Order: sequence, then C-alpha cells, then structure tokens
Amino acid sequence: MNSQTTPLLSVRNLKTHFFMDEGVVKAVDGVTFDVHPGQIFGIVGESGCGKSVTMKAVLRIVEPPGKIVNGEILLRRAKGNGSNGEVIDLATLAANGKRMRSIRGGEIALIPQEPMAAFSPVHTVGDQIIEAIMLHQTVSQRAARKIALQMFKDVGIPIPDQRLDEYAWQLSGGLRQRAIIAMALSCNPRLLIADEPTTAVDVTTQAQVLRLLRRLQEDRNAAIIFITHDLGVIAQMASYVMVMYLGLVMEEGPVDEIFHAPQHPYTQALLRSIPSVNSAPRVNLPTISGSIPHPFNKPRGCPFHPRCEKLIAGKCDARTPALQTVAEKQLVSCFLYHDVEVAS
Repeated sequence: MNSQTTPLLSVRNLKTHFFMDEGVVKAVDGVTFDVHPGQIFGIVGESGCGKSVTMKAVLRIVEPPGKIVNGEILLRRAKGNGSNGEVIDLATLAANGKRMRSIRGGEIALIPQEPMAAFSPVHTVGDQIIEAIMLHQTVSQRAARKIALQMFKDVGIPIPDQRLDEYAWQLSGGLRQRAIIAMALSCNPRLLIADEPTTAVDVTTQAQVLRLLRRLQEDRNAAIIFITHDLGVIAQMASYVMVMYLGLVMEEGPVDEIFHAPQHPYTQALLRSIPSVNSAPRVNLPTISGSIPHPFNKPRGCPFHPRCEKLIAGKCDARTPALQTVAEKQLVSCFLYHDVEVAS
C-alpha cells in the first residue's frame, strides 16, 4: 500500500447483512481497507466469502433483503464539476438518489462478472454506452457516439463503427468483455471495480483482457479493485491483496508478502492448492479440508477454525480475532500472532 498518498476509497468496519425469513446472513461482517489512486487492489477468497457483496455495498447496489447495517464508505471526490475534493460517506447517501447515481458509473465504474447479463439484449451495445456517456457528461448524442467509438478502439475491438451497432448476443465472449470494459471506462472513472472479469472467457481471451486492463490502468492512472478466486491472476495484476473468508478479512498486505510469506493458515492453504509445473506427476493436489459453512450456521469464534490445521482449542473456537499488524506491512486476523479479539 502506498502510504504516501491519500486513499481514494476508505472502507471502515463495513457490515452488510441479509434479513431472510430463515434468519440473518452476515455476508460482510466488519471489513476495513483502503484503496489508493493508481493502485490495483486484489480481493481473493473462495466463492461465498463476501467479495462481491462488499463491492455491491460500495456501489450501493445491494439487492433486498440486503442492507448496510454499519460502517463507512469514504470516497474522496475529484476536484472540479462543483466538487472541491471533499470526502463523502457513500453509506449515508440514498442508493437511488441523484448524488449516488452521479458517482456510480461516473467516478466509480463496474465491470460485472457476466457481460451478457449486463447488456440489454434488445438494444445495441453502442446505444447503451452512448446512454451512459450522456447520463454522466454534458455532451450531444453525436459527441457521445464519437467517445464510444474511440473507447471501442482503445479496448481493441476490430471494426468498431460496425460493432457499435450490433447487439450483445451478436458478439463473441471476448468482444462482449471488451465492450463492457469500454462502457465502464467511457466516463473516465477514478475507481474501476472488476468483479471476476475473466471467469466466463477462455485462457487466451483472459490473457488479452488482463493485458488490456493493465494498459488502461497505466494510461489513465485509475485505481482498480480486482475481485477473483484465481490467485494466479492476482499475482499477475495486483500490488496489494486482501484475503476474505465468510465476510471477514483474514489477511491483507503487499502481493509479494502475501505470496512469499503468508501468515494466516487460510492464505497458506489457498496458496498450497495452486497447481504447479513442479508438482510430482500422478499426485493429488493439496486441498483445504471441509467446505465453507452454510451462512445460517456460521461457526462461533474464528470462522475458519473448523477447517484450520493450526486450531487452538478453547480459543479459536470461542473468540473472534481482530485484524492486527503482525509484520511491517501485513495485517492478519489470527490468534497465532496476537491475542486481540473483535469487540462484541
């Protein structure tokens, strides 16, 4: 993390719960992190760990019966256009209010996991991008089309003037992914949230998309929050990593520290499970024992303790460790390194 810059986004003790008939699902249960300008911030963890819900809370698009019940989402706005660079708490804004809608898509943009579901099938991709540009910028439809055409060129879409007038279902998976990136970047956001952007594409297209995001980030100096369960992608893209499990942060730190000196048993287990070209042939890959508990049966104490090989009986299964600094740049939620627990 770049301590020399003021954070662009600061999330403090964020809690997002879903109030179901069967009970309360604590999808995000006290998450804190900072994202700095120009930084690629990675969030990793198994499916169901709260990664996407955290980002939906930042964008204020959590679906009912989900609700932000606690915490701050502090965004430092850009100077200009009536803003003096003030810090605004997005958690206090109306989700569908004019101010939040100007930020969502304008200053913070999203690359969703499945672009086919993000695009309307009955409108051309160009019309949808032009609409987004005109919503956030005071330009004519002709000027908006010109911007959209340039964005298609920037993301490497061939024959861009023809592709603008096609529907999402007429495009290949790789072109749809590039089109949704073009849409996200069309209003020059300062923060881009990429929610598993390479999940639905083949490995060749994945490599192209990652190179594209890296180049665009360098050219525009935009911050990117990259959500994935693929640690290989994180190693290639991110400079700082946060590891989540059952709605809590298990560990965070610079990517080199996380990969070469992981502290939390969960992070260590995730890294052991990555296939390696140096692995012995015909040998089973290491796995993490057990599975993520059902959200209605969240274990008491450290949420990872039922699967942890380093469990301290009577401690890990009774108390929840707080996120604390244990190395120069790493923070870990584990009683192996400290005795601080989360305040009840």
